[in-house]
Amino acid sequence: MAYIPYLNPASIDPAHQVADHDNIIQIHGVHSKILRQHYDLYRELMYSRGPLSRTQRELIGVVVSARNACRY
Repeated sequence: MAYIPYLNPASIDPAHQVADHDNIIQIHGVHSKILRQHYDLYRELMYSRGPLSRTQRELIGVVVSARNACRY
């Protein structure tokens, strides 16, 4: 869990809410305008066409998270 408390999704401005069912970026809800921007960036990086496959991108995320002792 992050050191910053998560907000209840219902308290985030509806214009800034995102379909984050895994709660990976929910921490950005404390600045809900940024939440939408971060989610859009995440979707672009992970799902757009590029030289790396989706699996390779996820593996990079796992390695970086493990190195940073991230528990999700």
